[in-house]
Amino acid sequence: VMFFGAKTPKIFQAIFPSLVWKNATTEKKVWLTFDDGPTAEVTPFVLDTLKKNNVKATFFCLGKQIEKHPEIFQRIKAERHDIGNHSFSHPNGFTTCTKKYLKDIGRCQNIISETKLFRPPFGNIYPWQISKLKKDFKIIMWDVIAWDFDKNTSKEKCFLNVVNNVEKGSIILLHDNKKAQGNLQYALPKIIETLKERAFTFSATW
Repeated sequence: VMFFGAKTPKIFQAIFPSLVWKNATTEKKVWLTFDDGPTAEVTPFVLDTLKKNNVKATFFCLGKQIEKHPEIFQRIKAERHDIGNHSFSHPNGFTTCTKKYLKDIGRCQNIISETKLFRPPFGNIYPWQISKLKKDFKIIMWDVIAWDFDKNTSKEKCFLNVVNNVEKGSIILLHDNKKAQGNLQYALPKIIETLKERAFTFSATW
């Protein structure tokens, strides 16, 4: 991930205007997104939490994880969350040749099939990769990141990273992977509760 704080600098949004960093809305709506699942350790907890709070989210899934946990993937769909392509094996766009990169994304698409959403692993993507992918996908980035996967970020900080930075239309980046487990179990219920108290609603419609 590009290294900066919890809020994506506006300069990135200006340099790459064809990527979706934030959704344009006048309503107090935010978009919760989860990367790198499904995992047996974390995704069921996330789904239970969302269900309990009647919240919809978007899961940017890895093809290799869907193959490991098809039943969890089916549950995400059955509970009417949105699905996005996060590649098959999580290649880094900056260090992978474009042909190989696109092939990896295509391999995930063959498994998911119905989505038109893509998020680049690590957020790393070159302009020429963007121009190839945007024919088929809406490329979804984020404007708020919890840093839930980072072992140097405390669970309290993950919570604050989100609630101190959200605005109308914010796309919030969280992870349903093993690295994020401890932080997410603490932060996710509190994030949802706090944003609801502030009269935000949650959308999974793109």
